[in-house]
Amino acid sequence: MARVGTGIMPAPRLPDGVTREFVELAHGTGVHVFAPEGGGSGAALLWIHGGGMVIGAAVQDHARCADLARDLGIVVVSVEYRLAPEHPYPVPLDDCHRAWEWLLTEAPLLDVDPARIAIGGQSAGGGLAAGLVLRVHDGGGPQPAAQWLFCPMLDDRTAANRELDGVRHFLWDNRANLAGWTAYVGSPGAADVAEYAAPARRTDFAGLPAAWVGAGDIELFYSEDRDYAERMQRAGVDVTLEVVRGGPHAFESLAQKAPVARKYAGRAQAWLAARLGVGART
Repeated sequence: MARVGTGIMPAPRLPDGVTREFVELAHGTGVHVFAPEGGGSGAALLWIHGGGMVIGAAVQDHARCADLARDLGIVVVSVEYRLAPEHPYPVPLDDCHRAWEWLLTEAPLLDVDPARIAIGGQSAGGGLAAGLVLRVHDGGGPQPAAQWLFCPMLDDRTAANRELDGVRHFLWDNRANLAGWTAYVGSPGAADVAEYAAPARRTDFAGLPAAWVGAGDIELFYSEDRDYAERMQRAGVDVTLEVVRGGPHAFESLAQKAPVARKYAGRAQAWLAARLGVGART
């Protein structure tokens, strides 16, 4: 039902001064390109939507992406990736990596500096963003300028912890988490789960780009997100960990107009702007 609902979700009206174009990269995957009219600042963000690896679509974040393009004067490329269980790991990550390579190739036409591209996402999209950063780092070549991770889904071992099933986490609890991770990797908690699928499995964080990690302290992913941020920091990565007291999962999307969500989003956007060397236009 969630997939059907997302599939019929109408695209929001674009704000003045922003264009959107869809580019198909392969069957079932592509990118939505949000660009400021009249040229941007030369920076860009590759954005990956959430949905527990099993639901969701890029359209759910169209308003966010368009606003970022307008407010920061950057090109925002939002990935349409294939979902599990029909397309388990590594297909969703492959789709995101294809989008990254496309953005690098098209950078001159988009007036984007390859050295000023951030990778970001929310929830499952945050996990895919973190995994993509690791994969790009290990592969060499142009590197992202920053990683921008909202309540990222990073650790399959959380889903394997049955003690968490009794906790009533708002929006995304551990029973849903088990379903999502099982669809994506097959056996959450197994020894052979790849670190690109579950970035929390990573042990070497040296050389990764600066990271912003945000989470509420009552959500299921709080512990794994905090641990990931602190391990990156101990490895010398420049990390900003933003913890919102009393914040449930993805509250910044569910209650966008609430003062706490607006302030949280504002701080996150200011961090991204500073990392990309841009200034707010509004």
